[in-house]
Amino acid sequence: MKKTPARKTAAKKATTAAKKTTAAAKKAPSAKKAPAEKATAKKATAKKTATAKQATPEKKTTTKKTAAKKTAAKASAKKTTAKAPAKKPPALKKATVAPQKATAAVKGVPPAQTIVEKTPTGESRTALVRRARRINRELAEVYPYAHPELDFTNPFQLLVATVLSAQTTDLRVNQTTPALFAKYPTPEDLAAANPEEVEEILRPCGFFRAKTKSVIGLSRALAEDFGGEVPGRLEDLVKLPGVGRKTAFVVLGNAFGRPGITVDTHFQRLVRRWKWTEETDPDKIEAAVGALFPKSDWTDLSHHVIWHGRRICHARKPACGACPIAPLCPAYGEGETDPEKAKKLLKYEKGGFPGQRLNPPQAYLDAGGIPAPPLGAGS
Repeated sequence: MKKTPARKTAAKKATTAAKKTTAAAKKAPSAKKAPAEKATAKKATAKKTATAKQATPEKKTTTKKTAAKKTAAKASAKKTTAKAPAKKPPALKKATVAPQKATAAVKGVPPAQTIVEKTPTGESRTALVRRARRINRELAEVYPYAHPELDFTNPFQLLVATVLSAQTTDLRVNQTTPALFAKYPTPEDLAAANPEEVEEILRPCGFFRAKTKSVIGLSRALAEDFGGEVPGRLEDLVKLPGVGRKTAFVVLGNAFGRPGITVDTHFQRLVRRWKWTEETDPDKIEAAVGALFPKSDWTDLSHHVIWHGRRICHARKPACGACPIAPLCPAYGEGETDPEKAKKLLKYEKGGFPGQRLNPPQAYLDAGGIPAPPLGAGS
């Protein structure tokens, strides 16, 4: 039986509706499942979040603990450093320089020289200084009254007397100058003096013509250039006629109280015997010996050495057996070593004889010294 169009339409609608129902039925379970899956996912996320939150505080706590431990360690280190005494840096060692190998000579360049300070005895520089100073101390005890052995009352008289003492004894000068200064008491007087009259007075001193020329010349220079006064400076004194460094230091040390070394024949002889120096030039001797002593000792040192040279350590036959510094003297044995024989060689107050000054200081007289006799009264 054939179906009508209406029926076909209805059938189609029914079929379509059935299909839609089936599709809806199929979709329904998935729709129901979706909320459940979402809930499950939410729960899982919640768990993860909770776990993460729990884990985060632990990490923070661990970090804080670690930081606290580090801070405590630093504080402990600081305390330890504060308590421990600070170590001093090790002393720097002097660099040892190896000797350079010999090299070929270069034209125009002098070869390097190694300067080694040597002493005459081969002893160290320190040992030489100690020995020299000990000799001076010993002599200071033997001659506590040591003084310049020229009679004078002012710098002018000392200057003239020192010039006259060249190549003669202080005794002979002291016996001559009283007449000279009585007639010519000032530089102006001596500058205007008749040379022949001065020569006659100075004849006993030897070399009287040359000495007359010197004393008149220096007196004229004092009167014209220094107002009749003796200058107190070395550079001025050595410009005067007949005045050298030795004379200048005698005047500076004994009239002005300015230290100086007097290098006369006695001084030269003894410092070489004692091996303080091997120099023979007076200026070099002065420099070498001056380097062994403080400047303040120079004037008294000169007196001690000169006095010892005149009294005990003579040029030709030193009295070694009566010498108070024999154990310190490298030249011991050059003279008489027998004590009794050596005593007979002593001069001036050490031997009981008159000294060189007519008017010595009181300290010399108190020590048993005898004034020298005037000219014509004896030796």
